[in-house]
Amino acid sequence: MPRVVLAVDEQAQDRVGVMAQDAPANKGQSLAQRAYEAIRQAIRSRRFRSGDRLVESELAQMLGLSRTPIREALLRLQAQGLAEQHAHRGFSVIEFDHAMLLELYQMREALEGTAARLAAKGADEAQLSWLRSLHTEYAELIDSGNASELALKNRQFHEALILCAHNRFLIRIMEPLQDALGLLGESNLSDPARARENITDHESILLALEAGDAERAQAAAVQHVRRAYSARMRRLFDVSGK
Repeated sequence: MPRVVLAVDEQAQDRVGVMAQDAPANKGQSLAQRAYEAIRQAIRSRRFRSGDRLVESELAQMLGLSRTPIREALLRLQAQGLAEQHAHRGFSVIEFDHAMLLELYQMREALEGTAARLAAKGADEAQLSWLRSLHTEYAELIDSGNASELALKNRQFHEALILCAHNRFLIRIMEPLQDALGLLGESNLSDPARARENITDHESILLALEAGDAERAQAAAVQHVRRAYSARMRRLFDVSGK
């Protein structure tokens, strides 16, 4: 059964303040866009979890908006595959099954592999230095055991890699995929073995980028996503049978 997000419970009260901070009134930004960005950010940062109901009246209260821009935002999230609408129950955050998880990682494999290939050809020295520094910062956190900080630094590395591809269409396509990753629950990097394996994966990608080897960079990125998929399958569905 999906959890109901109640504005009166303690967890929802915490969301009210945080989501309000996520939705500053930017000049020229429509109310629907403001609502969309705030709810999207809440999904990406795991303040909403897979299966949570997205109740229009509660979201309106959280964001200090009317229900009309909230509904427009929810319809946009539905079109992007992050929310679904149910008869008599309204909207909820999508719930992943085996097939959807496979589809998500297939797209990650294709797009992040392409991003690495393009970055190997187009990233300049400053951008490669930026990626290297993010990788170093991640490695320096590895003994902290702080999965949330590792996940943040890992996300920054991957988002930087996408930007280094210098392809605006790729960036736009990746955004909803990156949002969807926030719905998968606890990060793979809470597993110390996977967290360390990530260092090796990122180093392989970086060495190929620094060498300007597009094919090797793409292969390293694809291999990285495949390992992440295997780890996620074990975490979500316990395919080991343990």
